Amino acid sequence: MVMASRRRPCRLTPETDTARLPATVRELFDALPPLPGLRTEVIDGRLIVSPVGTPEHARIAMLIYRALLPLLVQRGWDGFAGNVDVCIDGPRTPVEPDFVVAPPDCRRWGDRELLSSGLLMVAEVVSPSSAEDDRVKKPPMYAAGGVPVMLLVDPVAIPPTVTVLSDAKEGEYQTVTRVAMGSTMHIPDPIGFDLDTAVFSGL
Repeated sequence: MVMASRRRPCRLTPETDTARLPATVRELFDALPPLPGLRTEVIDGRLIVSPVGTPEHARIAMLIYRALLPLLVQRGWDGFAGNVDVCIDGPRTPVEPDFVVAPPDCRRWGDRELLSSGLLMVAEVVSPSSAEDDRVKKPPMYAAGGVPVMLLVDPVAIPPTVTVLSDAKEGEYQTVTRVAMGSTMHIPDPIGFDLDTAVFSGL
């Protein structure tokens, strides 16, 4: 005996189904469920979902936190190592830096994302898969979003380097200082701190 299906054929119409689809990359990001163990960002108009970094990658972020901890305590600032989302003020683009320094009253976009214009510093740790985004794509995003200082720890460069970018103007950092990993680097205001990058050597 052949049974006929009672299910009606699916029919897509612009008035119904497509109206529920995200119209922008930002809307697609907002529609995603929580993705434990994955990093989700929008860079250069691309939704990027990638695994969290290696233990070595995470260790560098924690070393930045440890180095800055006395300063954070002294000034009452917050430090977040790879566990907070940032919304780039203006285009509302979501990114997830490896390390963030922010005042406790930093403004937010929604409940989760810190607004970039309220941050004091972001840091990115370069990995082979993120090299172009960290070195090329993200600096102008942070500059345009009003982040005063960006720190770029690059253990995959030959030789490894640490770069600080500051003086944001018209979507670009005007001052770029790069040292070989192992040297002391001055992180300018509003941070105002001499970082001994030898803490990253040997990783």
